[in-house]
Amino acid sequence: MRFIRPMLAATEEQLPREGKWSMEVKLDGIRAIAIKNGAQTRLFSRRPRDISADYPEIAHAIAGLPARQLMVDGEIAALDEKGRSSFQLLQNAKRDPAARDRVFYFMFDLMHVDGRDTTSLPLAQRRKMLRRLAPPGVSLKLSASLDGSFQRVWNLVRKLGLEGIIAKREDSKYEAGRRSGAWIKIKARHEQEFVIGGYTPPKGHREYFGSILAGYYAGKQLFYSGRVGTGFDAAALASLYGRFQKIRAAACPFSNLPTKGRIHSGQGVTAAEMKRYAWLRPRLVCQVKFLEWTRDGNLRQPVFLGLREDKRPPDVARET
Repeated sequence: MRFIRPMLAATEEQLPREGKWSMEVKLDGIRAIAIKNGAQTRLFSRRPRDISADYPEIAHAIAGLPARQLMVDGEIAALDEKGRSSFQLLQNAKRDPAARDRVFYFMFDLMHVDGRDTTSLPLAQRRKMLRRLAPPGVSLKLSASLDGSFQRVWNLVRKLGLEGIIAKREDSKYEAGRRSGAWIKIKARHEQEFVIGGYTPPKGHREYFGSILAGYYAGKQLFYSGRVGTGFDAAALASLYGRFQKIRAAACPFSNLPTKGRIHSGQGVTAAEMKRYAWLRPRLVCQVKFLEWTRDGNLRQPVFLGLREDKRPPDVARET
């Protein structure tokens, strides 16, 4: 039984009228495929990268499920005191063992069990099989379906400050690696991944660097989307700076710099400013939350949340 790439969700603004859909809370964590094969249990990120050693409690809990062979799709997420998922809290849990009891694996799909490939079965049937197979444990939770109309669920998600909704057609097959539209994500917060292409020098009392220079891919070109200067603690500044020195580059990786024309957002970069910046090979992906996109295509009030080791830079595109 080998790793298969997870099925992906398309971004939409509201639920389609056609079809019967089930809804789940969109979690702000790391997508993970869990594979149990006899005595061996492993967790893989989307890339794929083996992350079993990063989350041994979850791997151990999967090993205890009543099946000889198993492949489950889910999300590793950390919950705050109000029960909301937080990517920043998940990053902090890696450095703080006391926070690890807030980290859970939310299981939402079953692709294989004891020699049977279940990907061609309807989602509703796969979910039913998963519920029978995997009762919640210390580190495991079943991602719950949300009852009620879309508008009622959406209003509640907005009120509670949750990230959004994942909606899935109940008759959909599991389409590995595809973004077919049978699964959609509807975001209540502006947050997505960006590629780090450089950094600015530090100012005042800050050490290491001032801001990171973030961007996204459109085709094979990397487009600059703004400076991200908040969300870093002292440990993050030092750790990131150390990683930056291993991927320094002589030339700017952004195809749309220096900025030309009138700049409304204050995020423009002139040729003179570029001489002070340090450039990086686009190897690192980070998670950023922000207020909105400006008319210039830049980020307004962006905040750094953490690195995304599970995402490939070429896969990072602007979400609309």
